[in-house]
Amino acid sequence: MVATPVGFSLVVLRNVALFSGLDDLELEKLSKVSGRKRVERGAFVVRAGESTDSLYVLLAGRAKVTNTDEDGREIILAWLGPGEFFGEMGLIDGSPRSANVVAAEACELLFLSKDAFQRCLQDNFQVAQKLMKTLVLRLREADRKIESLALLDVYGRVARLLLDMSEVVEGRRVVKKKMSKQDMAKMIGASREMVSKVMRDLELSGYVRYEDDLLIIPGA
Repeated sequence: MVATPVGFSLVVLRNVALFSGLDDLELEKLSKVSGRKRVERGAFVVRAGESTDSLYVLLAGRAKVTNTDEDGREIILAWLGPGEFFGEMGLIDGSPRSANVVAAEACELLFLSKDAFQRCLQDNFQVAQKLMKTLVLRLREADRKIESLALLDVYGRVARLLLDMSEVVEGRRVVKKKMSKQDMAKMIGASREMVSKVMRDLELSGYVRYEDDLLIIPGA
């Protein structure tokens, strides 16, 4: 773990959406009580069941939020990229960590202690408001996943996942984030073999196509 220089922290905090509404004085207060942590690929940032003592903001790299089913198989609940944060729920209700967060690649994180984060919420309504909006968004995403598992077959779940991962680039809907068939399977509750079959069928039918490292979704 590496202590964060004040200047570095101030610049980073100003560019984190959660704290973007704070003035320099408040950002400087946060910068003095924040820290920096580097995690290698494959390492756990937090583990389910641990006590919650910090809020984390991902500065660089990608991480996955995971849990395990009754048979010990990994389930991917979400992916996190630069600027996104996690660990806030346990800081609010005092519960242990509800899931694992694992570095999918080397990550750099900024963290705030429980006391520092709670003071920030008390002193800055706009941070509390942004936090609530993020929690609502995550709840809506969870509802969509439950709906997909209950109502859609594997083809439908794969299609929805691809659309959720995609973005519009120069008028085309593309999936830029690389994800293995195994990881896709862990996200939608299917086998890797079935996901591979669905992706192959979608490509043969012209619903998706590959260009270099991009997955294109024509007509979406």
